[in-house]
Amino acid sequence: MKVSRREVVLAVMTFGVGLFGGTAIMVRAKLDEWLDLRQEQRKILEQIEEDRTVLAEHERWSREFADLSRMLTEFPADKKMDVYWLSVMDELAKKHGVTISQRQAGEEKRIGDVYELPVECLRWEAPLEALVHFLFDLQSEGAMLEIREMLITPKEPRTDNLLRGRFTLYCAYTREPAGRKK
Repeated sequence: MKVSRREVVLAVMTFGVGLFGGTAIMVRAKLDEWLDLRQEQRKILEQIEEDRTVLAEHERWSREFADLSRMLTEFPADKKMDVYWLSVMDELAKKHGVTISQRQAGEEKRIGDVYELPVECLRWEAPLEALVHFLFDLQSEGAMLEIREMLITPKEPRTDNLLRGRFTLYCAYTREPAGRKK
């Protein structure tokens, strides 16, 4: 059987088209994978640059941390902090005329060298001025105190100008190492 020149050309072209199509299909999958890798590489390079920026400011962050940690009060390792912070809050509330009728301390959490104790004040009443003075004195205490949630509503009837609500106070402090005494 004799194969004509036309048939050879068609066979070569068919083989070429098949080879090109097969290559395109295989390359397409690899091209998608390569594009994903390029995108991931860009993200990693951005993260590296961000990390370099943070590392370049290491001294500033260390100084800022040292300054802030000096502001934290250090307490003995065995002292019950919920009783302490509840009594501090109650004294300041009484001093400024804030009535706290329901409060409770949460679980103490350790975050690195710092301890944090949430105190939930579930029900309080006070005039606006008394509340502002109370919150200012709380912030002026020797530890780092932060109110992360606060709900304030006017008391009904509105004739007495009292506000009521709830808040969560977070108290940050450090503890002495177990073997060290002041």
